[in-house]
Amino acid sequence: MSSSSSDNPGVPLRVLTYNVHSCRGRGGAPDPARIAEVIASAEPDIIALQELDVGRMRTGGVDQAHAIAQHLRMAAHFHPALHVEEEKYGDAILTALPSRLIKAGPLPSLGEPRGAIWVEIEAGGEKIQVVNTHFGLRRRERMIQAETLAGEEWLGSPACSARPAVLAGDFNAVPRSRAYGILAEGLSRQVLTVPARATFPARLPILRLDHVFTNRRARVLNFEVIDTPLARRASDHLPLLATVECLADAGTAKAAAAADPEAALDRLSRIA
Repeated sequence: MSSSSSDNPGVPLRVLTYNVHSCRGRGGAPDPARIAEVIASAEPDIIALQELDVGRMRTGGVDQAHAIAQHLRMAAHFHPALHVEEEKYGDAILTALPSRLIKAGPLPSLGEPRGAIWVEIEAGGEKIQVVNTHFGLRRRERMIQAETLAGEEWLGSPACSARPAVLAGDFNAVPRSRAYGILAEGLSRQVLTVPARATFPARLPILRLDHVFTNRRARVLNFEVIDTPLARRASDHLPLLATVECLADAGTAKAAAAADPEAALDRLSRIA
């Protein structure tokens, strides 16, 4: 984890989103320690993970969320989008910062069950709202899921919109998709994302499916795709690392966006 983010107001936070593919990399053998090694190399403060197995026979019955968190000396908040008897499959938020679960639940799905998890994390005197999700494979399904997350039960709620908020995950959607546009418009029309490299498939990335959004109370300073030989072997996605800065209020956020015309042009081109 990056040093002293919890003690110094204004220190940017490193937020990493990573679809770990049940910790099965090239060759198929599950290896949570390898995933943890990839993550540790990026020194993130907050981690959003998708496609975790917990107690599933196919991956040896391991609680992958706990195993990765233990390697990183972090706490894990896990939500099973799929829960059949003792076997679970879903998403998690990991951090070493003070945190508490706000909400976890299903999203409308047309195929495989999907969900989202919302955790409040304290850093630099702020209570940051972090939501992690994994959208479905069908276009219509993703649009409904985006509308749900942008709505009053999730990111549009006063508890979320009044504080710095970060939405991260595997959206199975490229920046020019309608699902992406719904989230961009619903969160803010301010600094949302800046250009980042493709993250899927890991071996030869050609698609940007993994994203980090913020609301008006925060902004993304930069992105980095963790593209190392180990990362290309560990999962079918590459991790996306965003540096996020909290802003004092909505007026400050607007001023920050106005001061960055290049980001504003990029934003408008993606929402259009």
